[in-house]
Amino acid sequence: MNRYSLIEPESPVLTPRMAPHQLPNGYSAPLAMDSASGSPVVVEESKTVQMKKRLGLMGGTALIVGTMIGSGIFVSPKGVLAGCGSIGLSLVIWVSCGVISLFGALTYAELGTLITKSGAEYVYLLEAGQVLPNQFAPIPAFLFAWVSIFILKPALFGVIALSFGIYAVEPFFGDCEVPDVLVKLVAILCICIVSFVNCYSVKLANKVQIVFTVAKLLAIGVIVVGGFIMLAQGNNEYLMEGFQDTTHDLSSIALAFYDGLWAYDGWNNLNYATEELQNPFVNLPRAIMIGIPLVTVCYLLTNISYLTVMSKETLLQSPAVAATWGSRVLGPASLIIPLAVALSTFGAANGSCFTGCRLAYVAAREHHLPEVLSYVQINNFTPLPSVIFSTIVTILMIIPGNIFSLIDFFSFTAWLFYGATMACVLILRHTRPHEPRPYRVPTAIPVVMLIISVYLVVAPIAHNPRIEFLYATLFVLSGMIFYIPFIACKVRLTFLNPLVTAIQCALQVAPSAYLPPE
Repeated sequence: MNRYSLIEPESPVLTPRMAPHQLPNGYSAPLAMDSASGSPVVVEESKTVQMKKRLGLMGGTALIVGTMIGSGIFVSPKGVLAGCGSIGLSLVIWVSCGVISLFGALTYAELGTLITKSGAEYVYLLEAGQVLPNQFAPIPAFLFAWVSIFILKPALFGVIALSFGIYAVEPFFGDCEVPDVLVKLVAILCICIVSFVNCYSVKLANKVQIVFTVAKLLAIGVIVVGGFIMLAQGNNEYLMEGFQDTTHDLSSIALAFYDGLWAYDGWNNLNYATEELQNPFVNLPRAIMIGIPLVTVCYLLTNISYLTVMSKETLLQSPAVAATWGSRVLGPASLIIPLAVALSTFGAANGSCFTGCRLAYVAAREHHLPEVLSYVQINNFTPLPSVIFSTIVTILMIIPGNIFSLIDFFSFTAWLFYGATMACVLILRHTRPHEPRPYRVPTAIPVVMLIISVYLVVAPIAHNPRIEFLYATLFVLSGMIFYIPFIACKVRLTFLNPLVTAIQCALQVAPSAYLPPE
């Protein structure tokens, strides 16, 4: 068991006077008096802190819906239409991407009810990797954590925050160009507020997620109702084009699917917080079955609403589709659209922060990151060090302003690990055939998802091979530079112990432990 050591190494001479030192929430530690300064220091504590189960079915569903629906459906849902060429096929692809996301999430539900630890792909790859020789078993999970913690998660968090910055300040500038520096400052403010909420209380972060998810669903509801009103008035000429001009280029259709699946990204986010989900055996698959079909219906009806007042050509040329729709349907009330996008992106940022820091927290608990990142705040039971770490990485990524290119070139690696996780289902069924599985998907689903994942990794490289894809691959493999000395050879940087001690004292954090479901 981890030991909670807060002894000051600079002042090793202690008097024999010892007394119990009370910490919040019933934690205590022996107290020694530093003879040099006369101040008390905590010597050791053998207890660990456990994360509380504060996510219910509504909170879990809000986490899925709130992180899947960001700014994309309001700003630029045109990638699918551009790829397939026709309105009819674009609507089919939107539904198909929802079905694929549902299949992927249900596959993850089997894994999440079999392995009830937080961390999603990381813990599943770690468990399935045991079929490999011991020295290679942790490598897939470590490389996933490496690329996700330092690129994918903070880049997504940063892009969402930048979208919030754009739509929060744009109404104040009218037709003038919004200063890039101001957008970044507002984005950083958004990141800091969201991070504070997640540091302060899991319950508060859950409530924020629910409130902003409801707000974005209401905004989508306004667009959908407005679309039905326009249809009732006979505005269906663009929808009647159906499958006219459908492309026959399979590569373009594949890219349309890629854009659609990008809009659905986030279907796996609840698996990052499985340990904090009440009754995960029931609520994990149930939240997935509620959340993803709801998002699919929202995406389909929103696109139909757009096409009641916009031609295919207008939609493809519009820089902000929802704003164009609002100006034509809502008139002076169209100002609610930027507000709706800002609310949507803030909620998505909260969900992104919530799930992203859980990955760092779990990887550190497995000794794949500095152990201090797995510590939990003993007052609020939040993964405070990992939230602060994720916040710093995200802010550093925002400042140079090259986040969008990072996502473009690293998104194929996400599907690489999705595919590997689908394979974990088949591996664990073979290696653990008799373990109880509270939820089990038909074997065909993970097999189909594995094939789709492989295709989505190969498709962007084959369609438009660029040197940046090689750079992204090399970055993933560069994680081995850290794996070999610190994981395989177990090198420890003991000179950092005073820094860890200072962090423990300042943040009042303690080692954490996995709490299995009852």
